[in-house]
Amino acid sequence: MKKVIHLSAAVLVSLVLLTSCGPTLTVTNDYDHTANFSQFHTFKIVKLEQQYQALSQFNQTRVINAVQAQMIAKGFTPSETPDLLVNITSVLKNEKELVSNSYGYGGGYRPYAWGGGNMSTTTSVQNYVAGSLIIEVANASTNKLLWEGIGNQDINSPSSDPDKTVPAAVQKIMASFPPGMTQTK
Repeated sequence: MKKVIHLSAAVLVSLVLLTSCGPTLTVTNDYDHTANFSQFHTFKIVKLEQQYQALSQFNQTRVINAVQAQMIAKGFTPSETPDLLVNITSVLKNEKELVSNSYGYGGGYRPYAWGGGNMSTTTSVQNYVAGSLIIEVANASTNKLLWEGIGNQDINSPSSDPDKTVPAAVQKIMASFPPGMTQTK
């Protein structure tokens, strides 16, 4: 009886841990290793492109404001004649995943075996939204790409507080910008 209680408690704790851990933002970035980022001082956000599902107007504004806040925090000044052009692309796409679960029980051990077990498998389709936010920084005079940060995350439901989660995601994506600069300008 104690084993059943301990096993049930362990399963319950595992389920709570699995459901409380939401999907995490995976960030990648790349940059032009020959670029001297200290020569740039001003920026302009040129556009927010959207692919597949569109962001709401509220979330578009949140993303643009968060990117602008990060650029300013890093010492860059907004300008109509900028050194850097910042392009933002959001990609939201409906995806499907097949999930199979097998359940069963089996016979006993000799000499009291009671025969083969019973096994069943269920397969279900899980729908989710795969989201990517791509932030590109280019040299305004040459239009050459200098830095790119990408954040990917499975979005299972809308954020309960997008005013906090969107800026936090943008901050995580832009953490390595500008490369080679250990402190803000």
